[in-house]
Formats: sequence, C-alpha cells, structure tokens
Amino acid sequence: MNLPALIYGQPNPPQGEERRIGEILVAHGRLSPQDAARVINRQKLDQRPFGEVALELKVISRSDIEFALSKQFDYPYLIDKDTSLSADLIAAYQPFSQAGENLRAVRSQLMLRWFNNDAQRKVLAVVSPGQGDGRSFIAANLAIVFAQHGERTLLIDGDLRSPRARGQHALFKLTGGTGLSAILAGRAGMEVAQAVPGLPGLVVLPAGAIPPNPQELLGRMSFPRLLTDVSDAFDVILIDTPSGMQYADAEIIASRAGAAMMVTRRNQSLLPDAALLARRLRDDDVALVGAVLNDA
Repeated sequence: MNLPALIYGQPNPPQGEERRIGEILVAHGRLSPQDAARVINRQKLDQRPFGEVALELKVISRSDIEFALSKQFDYPYLIDKDTSLSADLIAAYQPFSQAGENLRAVRSQLMLRWFNNDAQRKVLAVVSPGQGDGRSFIAANLAIVFAQHGERTLLIDGDLRSPRARGQHALFKLTGGTGLSAILAGRAGMEVAQAVPGLPGLVVLPAGAIPPNPQELLGRMSFPRLLTDVSDAFDVILIDTPSGMQYADAEIIASRAGAAMMVTRRNQSLLPDAALLARRLRDDDVALVGAVLNDA
C-alpha cells in the first residue's frame, strides 16, 4: 500500500525555550530586529517575560504570542494569509477561538469513548440525518484537531454522491479527480490520498469521481480491506458520509467502521429523523459514541 510520503514525516521535536519567542517572531517577520532589541533592553530593566514587555510596547499582538507559542510547542496551525485551505477549517486558522476549544472538547470525549489505543477502535463514521447539517465541516475540523494532537490521522471522504465542488475536496482544496471510488473499483491505490501542507500527520482521501453505483461499491469487501490496511499506518480514521436519511450509504459506511458520531444543526435538523437514523445504526450494531450540535 502506497501512502503519501508526508505521513511518515515526523513533526519537529518540541524546542521549548531553545527558540525564544523573540527569535521566532523575528524569523517569521512578525517582529523587526530593532523592536526586538527594544524589548530586550526593557526586559533587562524590568525582569519581566519578553511577551509581556513586547505587548506593553505595542510591537506585537496577542495573536503573535499565540503564534510563537505554537511554534515552541510544535502545535501546527495556519496564518490568515495562507489561503491554501478553506477558511471554514477553523481548527487550522483559528485554533485558539471558542470554536477551536469546542472541537478539542469533542476530540477529548472521542478519545475517551472510542479512540483509546485499541487496535480495533481506529475508525469512526461521521453521520447526519440531512443535507446541510455541517457533517463535512465537523469531520474536517475534527481531523485537524486530531492531527494537531499528534495522531496520524486519515480523513476519508465517503460521500460518493456530491460533486467535487462540495465537501472535503472543496474544504482542503484538493487536486486531481481520483479517490475512494477508484480504490473500491480496483483502479487505484492509496497513492491518491493527499497529505495536507502545513498540518503534519493529516492525510485526506478524496471521494473521487461520482460512480453510478455508490452503494454497491461501498458494499464490496474491498472497503473493509482498505480500512484494515490503513489502520496499520494511522491512529485515527474519520469517514465523512452523505445524508443518512437520503441514502443508505451512511449506514453501510458506519457498519464497516463499527462506530459513528451524529451531527445535527440547530434549527435545521429534524429530531424524528435523527432518532430514526440513530435507531437504524443501533440495529446494525453500530456503536453511536456521541453527537454534536452544530451551530456554525
């Protein structure tokens, strides 16, 4: 099985105080050498932390401090000027926001309830009853926070119903048209998965071309074989799915995964639909490990 080379690249080891905040900010163009010297001179007089003095002198912002700390502690995220991914990936662009904190809380619960170092518990389907519930948005951002935690993370776009202009292909601005559908049809391998620049440890497998027979492809034994193969290379495997009430694909995917997380949207998702989908999943012996109410 061929995988993108970047999945094997290990993040830089934490550098702690070896690279000081001032050095990091100067190196990334967020602080001029002249202003850094001013801060150091004041710091020697006041005996206060560099960041505190720099903020007082108004030569940096709070976001600059957060950026430098993320570099010190090897916590990858993207700056606003980096437009390589969709701005909807708030875990990548705004990790210190309340939404970012909420996503980390969901991650913590999933690690306690499902991803608990059990080799049989690496795969999770992300499902929702209807279109527009934010299922792809939640799956993508969860994949990012798992990668930021240091987990080797694979996000599979299992929605073989939507065009490439939507879903994970649009969120991660993926290239090419080959993906899961071609793998299940036996016409491609995992070399079509794409590592995400700037987010070490995160790989996305796009849905690929829309096939005429999505349910039949997902029902083939090539799908569980794929999940078994990638489980050796990844710690966390999240699978995005199409609408659970519109297609049976979501149930098939969740059954293959063994577990699912339900996503609903406030003032949009219908409670009877969510309850019916949950009952169907339980009837299929799928562990429903949690639910997320999406406000985004």
